[in-house]
Amino acid sequence: MFGIVRPCTHRLSEGLKAEWMAHLCGLCLALRSDHGQFARIVTNYDGLIVSVLTEAQTARTPAQRRTAGPCPLRSMRTAPVARGEGARLAAAVSLVLASAKVRDHVADRDGLLARRPVAAAARRVAAGWDRAGARTGARLGFDTAVLVDAVDRQTGIELLAGPGTPLLTVTEPTETATAAAFAHTAVLAGKPHNAEPLAEAGRLFGRLAHLLDAVEDQEADAASGAWNPLTATGTSRAEARRLCDDALRGVRLALRDAEFTDGRLAHVLLAHELRRSVDRAFATEVCSHRSDGLPAVSGDPSGTGPTGSFGPPPGNPYAPSGPGAPFGPPQPPPEPPRDRRGLVMGCLVWAGLACTCQMCCGTFEDPWSHQRREGLCSQCDCGDCCDGCDACSNCCDCCNCCDGCDCGCDC
Repeated sequence: MFGIVRPCTHRLSEGLKAEWMAHLCGLCLALRSDHGQFARIVTNYDGLIVSVLTEAQTARTPAQRRTAGPCPLRSMRTAPVARGEGARLAAAVSLVLASAKVRDHVADRDGLLARRPVAAAARRVAAGWDRAGARTGARLGFDTAVLVDAVDRQTGIELLAGPGTPLLTVTEPTETATAAAFAHTAVLAGKPHNAEPLAEAGRLFGRLAHLLDAVEDQEADAASGAWNPLTATGTSRAEARRLCDDALRGVRLALRDAEFTDGRLAHVLLAHELRRSVDRAFATEVCSHRSDGLPAVSGDPSGTGPTGSFGPPPGNPYAPSGPGAPFGPPQPPPEPPRDRRGLVMGCLVWAGLACTCQMCCGTFEDPWSHQRREGLCSQCDCGDCCDGCDACSNCCDCCNCCDGCDCGCDC
C-alpha cells in the first residue's frame, strides 16, 4: 500500500471510518473486476480520493454500495463497499500512475530492477497497466493519455534538471496528471462547474505528493545514488516545507469553491489528513503520549509495560481476593471463548492481518477467538481528529470530529 494520505482510522468517527474503508475496498475490487487479481497490487490510499470526490458530489443511492464477501484483509468479514464510476475511475488512474512508479524504479535501477531481465519484465507489466487503464478510462470518457504524457515528460525534465532549476518545474507533470483526474470526477458526477476548482485542488495535491515523496526518500536516495528532486535542484527542506504549506492552503481554498452534496470525508482527507501527511514527512508530528515517540499503552500510564491489545496487564487477574483478601470479593475467570477457529485457519487469518495495518490502526477480530480487539494506534494519542481546526476557523465546533461538517468553514 502506498500513498501520502494514510489516516489512522481510530481518528475517524465510526461513520467516516466505514466510508473510508468502503472506498478503499471498492477500489481494490474494481481493479479485480476490470483488470484481474494481479492488478489489485496497485491499490493505494491516494487513488481512493478520486472515488471519494466523485461520490461527494452526488446524492447517495443504494446502488452506490454493495456487500462484498469475506476477505482476509477484513478479518474474513463482509462489508459494504463503494462501486460505480468513481471506483472505476480510481482504478484506471491507479493503474496508470502505478505504471509510472514502476518505470521510475526501473530508471533508478532500484533493487532487483537493476537486473536487465527483471527490468524488462517490469516494463512489460507497466505497459500492460497503461493499456488497461486507457481502456477503462475510455469507457468513462477520461483520456488517460494526459497521464501517460505527464509520465513521459517527467523523465525528460529530470534529465535536464540541475542546481537552480525551480522545484515546481520538476513537479509540473505530476500536478497536471492529478489535476485531470480530480477534474473528471466533476464530469462523472454531472457537476461540470466543479471541474475548475477540483482541477486546482488536484494540481496542488499532485505537487504535495511529489514533494513529500522526495522528502521521505531523500536520505535513502542519497545512500543509493538515486535521483532526488530536492538534491538535484539544490532545494532546502525549509523551502520544500514552505511550498507544501502553500499547497495545503491552496487545496483548502479550492475545496471551498466546489459544490458537494456530502463532502465530509473529502474534507477530512484533504483538509485535515493531508496536513498530517506533511507533518509526518517532515517529522513534526508524533503519535505518542511519550517524549521518546513510542506509543503509550493502556493499563500502563507510563507506556512502558506490555501492550493491552495483545496480552493482559501485569499481574495475575485471577489472584485470590475477597473480604479476607486485599482486593475485594473473588472474581471468577471469564468464560472460555467460543466458536474458535482451528489452528491452521487462525494462522492464515493472522497472516492476513499482519500484512495489513489493521493490527496497528483500527479494530479487528482475534484470528482464533473472534473477540474484538483494538489496534496498537488506539492506545496512543495521535491527536483529535480535528486537530488544526484553528487553521480553518474552528469548523469542528459545528460537528463531531467532522462527521456532519458541511465544509462551510473557512478551510
